[in-house]
Amino acid sequence: MTNDNDRVRAHTAPEALDEIDRQIKAHVQFYSKQSKGAISARIEELEQEWDIERVLEINASSLALTGLVLGATTSKKWLWLTGGVLAFLVQHAVQGWCPPLALFRRNGIRTRSEIDCEKYALKALRGDFENVPVRTENNSMARAHNALLASSV
Repeated sequence: MTNDNDRVRAHTAPEALDEIDRQIKAHVQFYSKQSKGAISARIEELEQEWDIERVLEINASSLALTGLVLGATTSKKWLWLTGGVLAFLVQHAVQGWCPPLALFRRNGIRTRSEIDCEKYALKALRGDFENVPVRTENNSMARAHNALLASSV
């Protein structure tokens, strides 16, 4: 569905990838039958959607800060939480994988490229790109398919 060089996708379980890709296709198919206003509203929702990097960053910083505060106020043992979280963050930066990634991906948290794939397919359906032949199709399934092909990175 999206860029094969995406390290997060490369480290995501096949079942989770299939589900994420299925949902993208289902959304595009659904919106291929909707008005431009409905498509625009969905695109706005996608603009607000947090990607996996943002979720990992907020999760890591929250846990690390909690460990730091508890380590300073209750027991130094809490500093192990901070150290562990920071190690996971380094691991993710270097390898594109860390233990929380599997949990977040199973819960449908998408990469920026996955969100953009849906967003640009919807923009193509809405008619934002003159050179994408999705508007000439009368069949909504064909329009959705062409839009997904055009938006794939």
